Amino acid sequence: MARYVSYFRVSTAGQGRSGLGLAAQRTKIEEFLDAADEVVAEFVEVQSGKSDTRTELWRAINHAKKHSAKILIAKLDRFSRKVSFIAGIMEQGIGLVVAEMPHATDFQLHIFAALAQEERRLISERTRNALAEAKRRGVVLGRNGKLLGAANRKRAIENALVLKPLVAPLVRRGLSYSAIARQMNAEGIRPPLGKQFYPETVKNVIRLINMDAGSDKSAAECLLR
Repeated sequence: MARYVSYFRVSTAGQGRSGLGLAAQRTKIEEFLDAADEVVAEFVEVQSGKSDTRTELWRAINHAKKHSAKILIAKLDRFSRKVSFIAGIMEQGIGLVVAEMPHATDFQLHIFAALAQEERRLISERTRNALAEAKRRGVVLGRNGKLLGAANRKRAIENALVLKPLVAPLVRRGLSYSAIARQMNAEGIRPPLGKQFYPETVKNVIRLINMDAGSDKSAAECLLR
């Protein structure tokens, strides 16, 4: 039997709320664990992989030390994108297990991390060179991105307008974003993306309705018209 402390990292708060990224990590870890294994605790970090500020990771490490457990992660890139950071954590004397590479030694993890870091550097360098060359030839950069952004915004507004007849009466009653989210969830209404409403989801829906109305007023003022 092995004892583990599970550590998950998602890059944005939105991923954490929606389960995007987090669900895939959980699946990998569940597939790795044997019936006799014990997960004594789990910690979820909402932080970019470029940052070394990891409050939850240090909590996980301290918990693992206290309970003689190993840190279990789904994928190496969910842990960190820096070889130096991974090496520093390993020097803490805590066992690190990657569900995706269950038999990898510490030495092999260093190599995999180094290869991944170098590949990211090369990709970044090639991208910068390609953009510089395109700019030199007079290519207008960002055109496709702007078109895609406009299309996504239009689709988001259309989705929000579908919800307007349901959201507007709740706004008129003076309910807060949190209260509206609870009401929508209680009635089994689902947002276009995600499984349930959160206060921020409601706020975004109302903001998109405002955009359709061409209004720069507050969310409530727009829907109260």
